[in-house]
Amino acid sequence: MSVLLDLFLTFAKIGLFTFGGGYAMISMIENACVENKQWITHDDMMNVTVIAESTPGPIAINCATFVGYRQKGVAGALIATLGMVLPSFVIIYLISMFLDNFLEITLIANAFQGIKIAVGILILDAAITMIKKMHKKPVPRVIMLCSFAAMLLIDLFSWNFSSVSLMLVAAVVSLAIFLIQGAPPQKGGAAK
Repeated sequence: MSVLLDLFLTFAKIGLFTFGGGYAMISMIENACVENKQWITHDDMMNVTVIAESTPGPIAINCATFVGYRQKGVAGALIATLGMVLPSFVIIYLISMFLDNFLEITLIANAFQGIKIAVGILILDAAITMIKKMHKKPVPRVIMLCSFAAMLLIDLFSWNFSSVSLMLVAAVVSLAIFLIQGAPPQKGGAAK
């Protein structure tokens, strides 16, 4: 039971104190789940981030669900997800009940201007951490750089191209390279 409570409190804290959505939460999730609690490894975090990005739903909630499931199965997944969602739900519910024009309050509007900057820094921190932990092989780095350049060009020239389509192209390229090169050798005494 203490693991379930720990899952709930950990993700409730992340959900309560992180603004800016899932990408801003990635660095906090990694800090809590990989470095502090050691519930998952850095490789697991990279994999779950990629999987959570390509599945329906918010990335932070998908990450919480994965970590909870890893720790305590379905009950852990439900508790971690609830911990991630509940603080935001309660805050938004209270704001909607008591304040009709919440963002028109000067103090709140100014606070959100500062929060925007912090969110950008959190997203940049998550990206830098993932790049540092990426395998030091040329193919993943080339795919990353090409994707970055493509997204930059798409944004600068306002082309109508979905980021989902870009991810699918990267997945097809990765799969083609995997099929051409063959499967890497298995670790941990796999049968030969």
